[in-house]
Amino acid sequence: MCRFIESIRIENGIARALSLHTERMNRTRAFFWPSCKQEDIRDYLTDLPEKGLYKCRIVYDSEIRTVEYIPYSIRPVSTLRLVCSDTIDYRFKSTDRSAFQLLGEQKNGADDILIVKNGRLTDTSIGNIALFDGKEWVTPDTPLLKGVCRQGLLNNGIIRTADLQAKDIWNFTALRIFNAMIDFGALEIPVDQEHILISDGLF
Repeated sequence: MCRFIESIRIENGIARALSLHTERMNRTRAFFWPSCKQEDIRDYLTDLPEKGLYKCRIVYDSEIRTVEYIPYSIRPVSTLRLVCSDTIDYRFKSTDRSAFQLLGEQKNGADDILIVKNGRLTDTSIGNIALFDGKEWVTPDTPLLKGVCRQGLLNNGIIRTADLQAKDIWNFTALRIFNAMIDFGALEIPVDQEHILISDGLF
């Protein structure tokens, strides 16, 4: 069995969303190792970098295996190519990224992929998405991974879920990519044929 990851944003010595990360980690461990005791991620964060932006990468299985701090900068994304996989399964944030790597071979010049599963929009290879319809931001109710940032945005009423069919993407004007490391609004792409690329025969 592969191991699992929590990626935590550390900004100027402050760790973000620790309760949500802890909840997800314990939920994952309870699914695969029901007898595991619950842990608090806070107990494993020591000597946080005091200046700058870092990713704290925690690798775990039935136990916490490694904790490391990695300087972080956002990789620019200005184009997405829609690709299809009806079998991809990433309910748990694991170290196995092979499915994303395989689908990434279909980018054909785009910066990243936007994965369509069973006709519905899901996630990019790096994060959840939300789309703007002129009034509000909506996120797919069928994401590959229920991200920590996504949950926080839902809890605060900043986004809402919707059944987003891939063919309806042109009903929106903008798309945002976000995750625990990428703040909501830091990566925004216009929804037009220059920035959203559709593979032949997708729909």
